[in-house]
Amino acid sequence: MRKKSRLHIPSSSARPGEKPDFEYLNLSPAGSVDKPPIDSRTRDIEHLSTGLVRVLDDDHQAQGPWNPDIDPAELQTALRWMLLNRVFDQRMWKIQRQGRISFYIEATGEEAISIAQAMALRPGDMCFPSYRNQGLYMYRGVKLVDMMCQCLSNTRDMCKGRQLPIMYHSRKANVFSISGNLGTQYPHAVGWAMASAIKGEDHIAASWVGDGSTAEADFHHALTFAAIYQAPVILNVVNNQWAISTFQGFAGGERRPFAARGLGLGIPGLRVDGNDLLAIYSTTLWAAARARRGGGPTLIELVTYRGGAHSTSDDPTKYRPKDEWASFPLGDPIERLKQHLIALGHWSEDQHEKLEEELKVEVLAAWKEAQQYGTMTEEPFLDPATMFDDVFAETPSNLESQRRYMLEIEGS
Repeated sequence: MRKKSRLHIPSSSARPGEKPDFEYLNLSPAGSVDKPPIDSRTRDIEHLSTGLVRVLDDDHQAQGPWNPDIDPAELQTALRWMLLNRVFDQRMWKIQRQGRISFYIEATGEEAISIAQAMALRPGDMCFPSYRNQGLYMYRGVKLVDMMCQCLSNTRDMCKGRQLPIMYHSRKANVFSISGNLGTQYPHAVGWAMASAIKGEDHIAASWVGDGSTAEADFHHALTFAAIYQAPVILNVVNNQWAISTFQGFAGGERRPFAARGLGLGIPGLRVDGNDLLAIYSTTLWAAARARRGGGPTLIELVTYRGGAHSTSDDPTKYRPKDEWASFPLGDPIERLKQHLIALGHWSEDQHEKLEEELKVEVLAAWKEAQQYGTMTEEPFLDPATMFDDVFAETPSNLESQRRYMLEIEGS
């Protein structure tokens, strides 16, 4: 008797109250995945999309051909940026819970991605981030005060009150504005990279989306254009296992790794340990060198775990086990880099605790300064009349009349 077709509904490996289960991850031992030449044909390196590039082993030692052999002093700097990212997030989360900003998203558990890739890219490369790439802004020189002011929508808000909190941008740092419409940054990155190639520059573009956004049309449009025109771009998929409250299987993650999404178009894919700063740095350098030498795009899947809620509007205890992050086999990226430095003899628990306290003081000082430019309830307030600015090169008469009418109402 033939079996009848049946609709398949993806489901997570564990629900609230159940024991976390990550057997589906398909992990490779540290150092076991080979490092091919950057001019390798996509057909010859398909295995990189199914294995997992790892450098740090369970004893926090660097292993294998992808080991970038970074100087310990540079690793200490990277650890500082990652820890600053987490301390900043913790402070801003508390501030939102106090009702002093309206919304926030943490990058807990994903800090190594922004910092490692920022280290590997050049200042002239253009970044098109998602909303957990705040570490990228920090590394590229955006001040904590300015990021806080954007969340406050105050008189120093870089977005002039026109964006949701955490949707930063920085023209000076070559970081594009974060978009609340998921996936739109991918076509933007590909278009920018195509323009760079047309101009004969060696600058590349890089973009980030979550696993859920791979189900968006923009994701597939971007891959098609990148493949056809061989755009010098790195397209990153941050697979943190959850798209808001939806398990990554709903975006197709249980069928094939996200790194394999571009193979049919001829785009090589790398599946990487997203909690291993050394592996992320090394693979990003590889993809960047390939792009600069005319090798076209690379799709990198960064396997990580979203340690906290999706946002301050989310309660993850409703859809996943409370202790799931503690059971994630790839660990905490900050703890892993810390232990690696300790194993090298270039760090200690005392140094780490001291650094964390210093960063808390730095973040608190930035918050006190940010409040001086206004809060949601305290002056000075952002001038509402600025909403009419920056819309047209020359403001049309109908907007000018609306501006005057608003000012008349305020003055009456």
